[in-house]
Amino acid sequence: MNPVKTAVDAVGGKTNAAKICDLSVVAIHKWVVKGRLPRTEYTGKTKYAEKLAAASNGLFSSDWLLHEANPDKNQN
Repeated sequence: MNPVKTAVDAVGGKTNAAKICDLSVVAIHKWVVKGRLPRTEYTGKTKYAEKLAAASNGLFSSDWLLHEANPDKNQN
């Protein structure tokens, strides 16, 4: 399961996610390909997970997305 793709699909696709996050569609595409959010989400510089969760009408929480899309998750 790709949590970023799940979140992006829940808000209506890459174009809508890009508008919500004030980013390019290319940036969102990179997240989806990697299945991870950028590290700035975990340093507190950005709040993309919160923005996407707010636009999802309750389909997922920002906590879920942050946990599942963490770039350090499952690394040995």
